[in-house]
Amino acid sequence: MKQSAVGTRSVYDQLSLDMPTASAPADYDLPAEIVVGGRRLRPTPVFNTYWRFASARQSIYEARLQGKRGPWTKDPILHAHRFTNCYRAADRVSQYLIRNVLYHGSQEPQEIFFRALLFKTFNRISTWQLLLDSVGTVSWAEYDYNRYNQILSKAFSSGSRLYSAAYVMPPPSLGEERKHSNHLRLLELMMAAGAVTRVREAGSMRAAFEVLRGYPAMGDFLAYQYLIDLNYSSVMTYEEMDFVVPGPGARDGIRKCFGQLATGVEADVIRYMADHQGEHFARLGLPFAGLRGRPLQLIDCQNLFCEVDKYARVAHPEIVGHSGRSRIKQRFKPIADPVSAWFPPKWGINYSSPGQRTPR
Repeated sequence: MKQSAVGTRSVYDQLSLDMPTASAPADYDLPAEIVVGGRRLRPTPVFNTYWRFASARQSIYEARLQGKRGPWTKDPILHAHRFTNCYRAADRVSQYLIRNVLYHGSQEPQEIFFRALLFKTFNRISTWQLLLDSVGTVSWAEYDYNRYNQILSKAFSSGSRLYSAAYVMPPPSLGEERKHSNHLRLLELMMAAGAVTRVREAGSMRAAFEVLRGYPAMGDFLAYQYLIDLNYSSVMTYEEMDFVVPGPGARDGIRKCFGQLATGVEADVIRYMADHQGEHFARLGLPFAGLRGRPLQLIDCQNLFCEVDKYARVAHPEIVGHSGRSRIKQRFKPIADPVSAWFPPKWGINYSSPGQRTPR
């Protein structure tokens, strides 16, 4: 399939309607305008695709969770390319973090905070497992910079990739030569400054974000990602509907859905999507039962804009965002491991205890 040759209607013509797809006539029943942040925005066809994508992507997740054999979709774009789940907490790395890092080990706040930020610094399961295999128990009480740095430096020198490619981790300038060494120093700095107490006592999700944002190399996007991950744990008890920070990919997706007039009100747009999701799934006749009944939260709607930005590069090549990208880089490659589905206990949607899975 040549990506440049695939348009919305040509894709739709190839599909059977016996399962949800994102590639349907996107201008069907398109609202003339919506009011967000005091502005009257005119949705583009990508707005309908956003809801169709969410329904189709969630159907794929549910089919995999039930152990059904693939292919799980007849949408050629979803079939060929890799997209994250609708719910951030359902993705493979988030599931590993929740199950094997946040809720496995000491539940003392400083220990959870240390494990969470150490894992998220690299955001790579293999790096976490390297540290586990080398030190036994990852713990702030037993942490030693020289030991951790030596383990990571040896792996780096042997050609091992330490960081995930999911997003860029800017290196802080804290006196060390290598990126991972400076990140260890940053974690030490945060622990010594009492960051865990400060985020716990911040009083709101926005205030906790500002605490994290104040440390070296912590931009808006990274501080918000850390905030969401910490909030999966028992360290914080903020509601995910309290606060959102639009990332670069989400801003691109929002522009594709609403045009340039949405610039500056992206957070309001994300909240609109979360608040009105039921209305739009119903309007388009799309199945969407949520995550065991849990509706899309602000972070999920933010992430969906990122994924729809990618999807629209192929489905709507005539509609461009800020980046001007026209291709989807990552191809879909099925993973043999069964899909994990265990979520923060405070959500009240788990069917069982977490156990411990360590996919290799």
